[in-house]
Amino acid sequence: MGKGMSKKKVQLARLLLIAIMAASAAVIFWKLLDYHKGAEDYSEAERIAQGGEDDSERETSGREKRKQALAMPLIEEEDEYADMLAELDLAALQACNSDVIGWIAIPDTQVFYPVMQTEDNAYYLSHTWKKEKSSVGAIFLEYQNPPDFSGFHSILYGHQMRDGSMFGGLRKYAEKSYLEEHPVIYLVTEEKVWRYNIFAVYEVGVEEIVYQQRIEEQGRQQELIQFATEHSVVDTKILPSAEGNILTLSTCTGKGYATRWVVQAARVH
Repeated sequence: MGKGMSKKKVQLARLLLIAIMAASAAVIFWKLLDYHKGAEDYSEAERIAQGGEDDSERETSGREKRKQALAMPLIEEEDEYADMLAELDLAALQACNSDVIGWIAIPDTQVFYPVMQTEDNAYYLSHTWKKEKSSVGAIFLEYQNPPDFSGFHSILYGHQMRDGSMFGGLRKYAEKSYLEEHPVIYLVTEEKVWRYNIFAVYEVGVEEIVYQQRIEEQGRQQELIQFATEHSVVDTKILPSAEGNILTLSTCTGKGYATRWVVQAARVH
């Protein structure tokens, strides 16, 4: 009887192990499927923004007018990458989702995405730009920031995906060599193509000044700049102006909810 019970226990253990393995495989499969669907959504965003889904003469003419209007009004030297971004058709994306307010790009990285904004900071944590539910989420602007990025400090949020997508590559900026190879962030809005130079990279608590709103109304711009430069793990030698505009890219650290990893850049005027 003892042997019989032993065999049953072994069989139950095997069945339990098989069930656990099957459940784990199902979770992995679902995650891969979720990542794939998210990637498809953003590939579609690129096609739409680059005119791949509308070849009518009217839309082509509209893109040409937009290119002329956005052709680097703020940057004196030749910038072919910015000129390429000026051709992106935000209006076509907004026709699909009115929450689209811009496009972010960092040359030679995976960061090439539409930028969203809605009435809270929760929705696009779990939805793609097409409003499809997904753990990939979207790149989105702090809901309290002006949608035209006219404020002193604008914060963009994005997930740190394991495959390096979204803001998954921001951790690489801890290495000075990587920053030197990828020092510029571009932001396309309805009005202009903006360029930002990265000046600070660090881990920060969510209660710190980086995440506090309306600091310009309190005259605390210099306080934010000083905090950023003092905490940066890379010395860029760039000191932003309190009269300028700062862009913060924020992502999770994998250490819980108390801190975030940020890459901050100053707008080129």
